[in-house]
Amino acid sequence: MLQFAIRRLAMLVPVFLAVSLVIFMIIHLVPGDPLEHLIQVGSSPEQRAQMIARYGLDQPLLVQYGRWLAKVVTGDLGDAIVMRQPVARLIAENMPHSLALGGAALIFSTTVGIVTGVLAASFRDSLFDRAVMGFILLGSTLPSFWLALLMILMFAVQFEWFPVSGARSWDALVLPALTIGIGGTALIARVTRAAMIEIANRDFVRVLHAKGLPFWRIQLRHVLQQAMLPVMTILGLRIGWILGGAVTVEYVFARPGLGSLLITALGQRDYPLVQGCLLMLAIAVMLGTLLGDLAQAALDPRLREAMGAR
Repeated sequence: MLQFAIRRLAMLVPVFLAVSLVIFMIIHLVPGDPLEHLIQVGSSPEQRAQMIARYGLDQPLLVQYGRWLAKVVTGDLGDAIVMRQPVARLIAENMPHSLALGGAALIFSTTVGIVTGVLAASFRDSLFDRAVMGFILLGSTLPSFWLALLMILMFAVQFEWFPVSGARSWDALVLPALTIGIGGTALIARVTRAAMIEIANRDFVRVLHAKGLPFWRIQLRHVLQQAMLPVMTILGLRIGWILGGAVTVEYVFARPGLGSLLITALGQRDYPLVQGCLLMLAIAVMLGTLLGDLAQAALDPRLREAMGAR
């Protein structure tokens, strides 16, 4: 298992380099001047040239990328041009809000998704199963911003159960977490249901039923355990998706977080801050995928053997 983990970590290095290069190049190819918010009206060409040289914007893009990457490796993400604070500090101040939101959404979608998927597979073709399939179809098609506005109108404005915006109390976390979690619940329920139905048709499950073992014991102890393999992969991918989805949801609910910080940085054309936020989201996706693979390998030794590790 240790060899498998080391090999998977090593595979992340070239992925990280490729992602960091894409992020850096895309940001610098976007139209707009990062110094337009920084240089005062009426500044002389010499003052503008000094500012450009100060931030290294007069260097070729590959040279700028090399310098930025060398700093990133040491944990230095540079300084935000407009806010004039270290990017790492701004991310560290906002990341806990995004992690709390993402964690709550992940717990909700995982718990409800797996329970719903197990029940739908166990009562296949029943009224409950059809209702779940309808929810899956609806949940997978609703845009997060539309669902967020619906949540605000219904539970914050109409019933006044939760605050409309902010992050000052725990109940302000409920509506944003539900908005992000509903889409994940539908996906996890669909994967769990499909995996359990596929495994339930295998010969060893028929043998267990023939031996007279209780139905729910077979479902939860034997079928669900193997059905968790594809679910783990989905959960790993969901970690990055949830943080990415938080960008829109945090903005709609006016919550502090990495998403709100990214949108602010985009509006200000603040290259270092945008790069830092996008890099953190990319790292979250890579770590989520890694955790999903490790969980899969822990449950299935065949995966470790396929990579030549034990």
